Amino acid sequence: MADEPSDEIVVVGGGVVGLTTAVVLAERGRRVRLWTRDPAEATTSAVAGALWWPYRIEPAGLARAWALRSLEVYEELAGRAGTAGVRMVEGVLGETRLDEVTGWLAQRVPGLRATTAGEYAGPGVRARLPLIDMPVHLAWLRERFVAAGGMVEARTVSSFAEADAPVVVNCTGLAARELVPDPSVRPVRGQLVVVDNPGIDTWLVATDATGEYAYLFPQPGGLVLGGTAEEDVWSLEPDPATAEAIVARCAALRPEVAGARVLEHRVGLRPTRPAVRLERDALPDGRLLVHNYGHGGAGVTVAWGCAEEAAGLATG
Repeated sequence: MADEPSDEIVVVGGGVVGLTTAVVLAERGRRVRLWTRDPAEATTSAVAGALWWPYRIEPAGLARAWALRSLEVYEELAGRAGTAGVRMVEGVLGETRLDEVTGWLAQRVPGLRATTAGEYAGPGVRARLPLIDMPVHLAWLRERFVAAGGMVEARTVSSFAEADAPVVVNCTGLAARELVPDPSVRPVRGQLVVVDNPGIDTWLVATDATGEYAYLFPQPGGLVLGGTAEEDVWSLEPDPATAEAIVARCAALRPEVAGARVLEHRVGLRPTRPAVRLERDALPDGRLLVHNYGHGGAGVTVAWGCAEEAAGLATG
């Protein structure tokens, strides 16, 4: 390894967490290669809804800080005329009372308030939050990374030892289950339906009486309807019955959805773990390995905060 530049880093994993981490490292002047098995548009991240919200993941205190830092970045990106695929959009989180989300979140999200009876039938809160068009955002991240001098390499990795750099950053998501190996990493399957948007311009997240949840996210390419959270299910094939149930739940909230033309079915496997793993480790030969995985469905929410912390661990 004596001929390797001392500042070179290989980031393994090309989803939103890996790309964001690679961007931060490259923009801090490091020579970074991003190894990814799949192009960004074929990763789980590309399937995401993707609404910024402080979803409950552990460790809770750190996750809050990561989420707030990411919110700052998304708010700034939303002012760039859509180049990053980030917009600030009004919407309603149903089955939630204002006193459940006050405190730090209320201080940080301007205009967070209880819904009126005309906005939502049950208890709910209204907020203006980042909504990210993931295919556009992932392509933008990749371009930003390359512009900073980074290199994207298509690689299927069977061991982190293959990475020929002094520092390796593990952003492999669900693949960490085998690569680390870490059996605590499990899939939570999410299925979505994309339909022609009948004119809906606000997002909505709700839970019905049976505990099933539904969401509607207006994206430039259509209205994204969701969703499911099936633990330990590995299938990437869309299930027609599940898709029909998703549309029915969303139509119960917004009747105009019922007749909308279906454009696409999407399935992704969220890389869930009891707690996000963001820490230093070592490869068998002593080289530095930094882990940044296990974000579940909150990858978009915490991506920038986690990326900056991972970059600090990799270069500090």
